[in-house]
Amino acid sequence: MSLADKIFIDNCKDIMENGVWDNDYDVRPRWEDGTPAHTVKKFGIINRYNLTKEFPILTLRKTNFKAAIDEMLWIWQKKSNNINDLNSHIWDSWADESGSIGKAYGYQLGIKHKYKEGEFDQVDRVIYDLKNNPASRRILTNIYNFKDLHEMNLYPCAYSMTFNVSGNRLNAILNQRSQDMLAANNWNVVQYSILVHMMAQISGLVAGELVHVIADAHIYDRHIPIIEKIIENQDFDAPGLEIDSGISSFYDFKVDSFKLIDYKYNDMKIKVPIAV
Repeated sequence: MSLADKIFIDNCKDIMENGVWDNDYDVRPRWEDGTPAHTVKKFGIINRYNLTKEFPILTLRKTNFKAAIDEMLWIWQKKSNNINDLNSHIWDSWADESGSIGKAYGYQLGIKHKYKEGEFDQVDRVIYDLKNNPASRRILTNIYNFKDLHEMNLYPCAYSMTFNVSGNRLNAILNQRSQDMLAANNWNVVQYSILVHMMAQISGLVAGELVHVIADAHIYDRHIPIIEKIIENQDFDAPGLEIDSGISSFYDFKVDSFKLIDYKYNDMKIKVPIAV
C-alpha cells in the first residue's frame, strides 16, 4: 500500500465516522439537479508526505497524473486565469463566455510586486530566494487576495505555499481552506508534490517533505458510497517518479517532463458528480 493510499483511507474513515454534517445549514453548493450538496467534514487535517521515499499518488483508483500537472502548470507557469490555456474541462463551470475565471489563481501569481531587489511576481520571487537566499523564512506565495475576491469566479481553495530549505532539502506547506476529498484531495497532493520537485531541481536541492494543511476536509453526501467502494479496493505499491534531469529553468518544464514508473492502480469505471 502506498502512503497516499493509507492517508486517504485514514482521512476518509475519520471523516465518515467522526465528522460533522452541515444538514442544518443552507449550503451554497448544488448538485446538477439543483439539490443542495451537503457534506460531512473534519476541521484541521494535517498530512505529511516524504517525497524522498515515494511519490504520493493513489493506487486505490487512478489519479490523472498528466491532467493534474497540466492544471498546475496552467496556474504556476502560465499564470493564466483562462480555461482556453488549459487542456482539461475541470474549470468550465466557473468560466465566463470568454473563458476567464476572473482574477483568481494564476492571475494572482502573475501580479508583479516591488522589492528592494527589483520587481517580481510571486513565482519568480520564490525562485529568486531559493537560489539566492535559501536560508530565508519568508519564501511563500498567497493568492487569497481580499481586494480581488469580488472579481474571482471561485475563491482559491489551495491558496498558500510556504517553502523552506533544510540542509539540501526543499520542504513545503500547502495551505487549503477547503478540500473535496474524493474529487480533489490526491489531485492536489500530486500537483504540489510535482511543484516541490520542480522548485528543488532548478535550485540544486532535493525534494523533501510536503505538508498538506486542510481547514475544512469534507465528503459530499453523494460521494460517500463511492468512497466506501474505493477504500475497499486492492492497493499497490507507489510508483517511481522520473523527471527530465536536463531542465534547469522552471519555465522549461512540460507535462511530458514527468513520468511515473510502474504505476499500478484499480481501474474503476465511475463518474464522480461535482457540486458547483
